Amino acid sequence: MKHAGQARRAALKLVFLSLPVVVALAGAAALAGFGRGMAAVIAVWVLCVLFTLRFFRDPTARTPGTPGIIVSPGHGKVDCLDRLDDLPLLGGPCHRISIFLSVLDVHVQNAPVSGRIGSVAHAPGQFLSALRTDCARFNENVLIGFESSEVIGEKIGLRLIAGVLARRIVPFVQVGDRLERGERISLIQFGSRCELYLPLRYQIKVKLGDKVVGGETIMAAR
Repeated sequence: MKHAGQARRAALKLVFLSLPVVVALAGAAALAGFGRGMAAVIAVWVLCVLFTLRFFRDPTARTPGTPGIIVSPGHGKVDCLDRLDDLPLLGGPCHRISIFLSVLDVHVQNAPVSGRIGSVAHAPGQFLSALRTDCARFNENVLIGFESSEVIGEKIGLRLIAGVLARRIVPFVQVGDRLERGERISLIQFGSRCELYLPLRYQIKVKLGDKVVGGETIMAAR
């Protein structure tokens, strides 16, 4: 699938960037005669490397081929289901499904629908806790607009939201790209949130508290 391996490359980049700092600290501890200090620095770094590799895991989604469905764009817990009175991207009111991604969840996102990328808009902002269901109003985010290939003229929205720890949103797609449902589309580094915006004609298939799997869980259907 497209963009496979990008998360792992991001992890390795962080590991290699941290290596000179670890070497310098361990060397300073050794020169000062603190053998235990040097061992502690190395042990902490190894634990951080293992956590980083675990955090940036990127499983291949087993995406259902059923027509007329929307799959989850992210891995996490559904903690908000409501309607927005107006979303300019969709041209009116829409369903909103918000998913909280903890630091233990996969942080690669997947396309909820097959189609074309119609827009990618970055909005700067704060870095409030992603536990807040209203953080999209304040936090840095990227709003991606999908033009469905199943229904001509239908638009789907996905907002990727930074949190306290998530300071970098990395879209893999750009305007004009065509992709299939379930394909990898982005990476948010560390705890964060995704919001899915759907036309009101869709019937929501998840409930509050549900754990969802990116590219696999059916979120809604026509």
